Amino acid sequence: MLTVIAGIIVFGLLIFIHELGHFLVAKRAGIRVYEFALGFGPKLAGVRRGDTEYTLRVVPLGGFVRFAGLDPKEEEEVPPEQNYKHKPVWQRMAVIAAGPFANFLLAVFLFTAVFMFQGLPTPTTTVAEVLPDRPAVEAGIRPGDRIIAVDGREIGSWDELVAEISARPGEQLVLTVERDGTRITVPVVPEADAGVGRIGIAPDVQPAPAGFITSLAGGVQYTVQLTGLILAFLGQMITGQAPADVGGPVRIVAEIGTAAQLGLVPLLHLAAFLSINVGLFNLLPIPALDGSRLMFLGWEGLTRRPLNPEREGTFHLVGFALLLLLIMVITYRDIAQLVM
Repeated sequence: MLTVIAGIIVFGLLIFIHELGHFLVAKRAGIRVYEFALGFGPKLAGVRRGDTEYTLRVVPLGGFVRFAGLDPKEEEEVPPEQNYKHKPVWQRMAVIAAGPFANFLLAVFLFTAVFMFQGLPTPTTTVAEVLPDRPAVEAGIRPGDRIIAVDGREIGSWDELVAEISARPGEQLVLTVERDGTRITVPVVPEADAGVGRIGIAPDVQPAPAGFITSLAGGVQYTVQLTGLILAFLGQMITGQAPADVGGPVRIVAEIGTAAQLGLVPLLHLAAFLSINVGLFNLLPIPALDGSRLMFLGWEGLTRRPLNPEREGTFHLVGFALLLLLIMVITYRDIAQLVM
């Protein structure tokens, strides 16, 4: 039951924030919004406020914002100033890009909340890991050692230690190390790695108390770093350097359930990670996703000629059908793996 509840909450949050991004920017641009929907398929419930109907639909695997101008049949029902198709290209691109952007903002917000609650992960000068066949091993540095000085100069942070070592490849350094309450000196010669000194140690990371501004900066930094790692992994999958390990809704819900059992903080971490993935996935130039619409709008901006609406509609319709088929295949595979 916990898995189901957590899955509904996390999926609902990711979808709601994504569609809210489209909705708010469309409203800001003066575009009439007919419907704000969570889910696909038949309508379960709905309420109308002004020109917009807010609906909940049967299949909770997405959502949509339907506004004037996306369907050519509705173009004459509203004044041109409220029609998406009559807006400048940059405004239409802003409306489409707002969904993925909102997911990145959600990730920043969730990480900020985690850091304010738990503390900001901060590397210390205590050694957590010593890499094999590197200078630190040869020098006798061990996990648990706390490096407190370099050549007699006190070191107050991991960044200071890295700066000292990085600047002196090939030079002997004398590290003052605290081990089991005793101070010892350890000579070590950093090896050159692309012109930068490295000795092959990893820091022990501990949460440090952080206020809102520091946590927000950490949330932004962590979101950017994770986005880069996901993009790098995606590139490796495309080039065959990494296995194409893609999970569908069933697998994601299972992971959400596991995180929920571990506690609120792991669940927030996973939700932020998933939000980044949703943002990136929607930016891919796949039919029916935001990325393909941005691609067509970019082409229109360059050529000054919009794509034929009927052709674009057919493209997105076929793409949406193929996307649903892919989701079904991945879901079947995930279920088969879970029951094995």
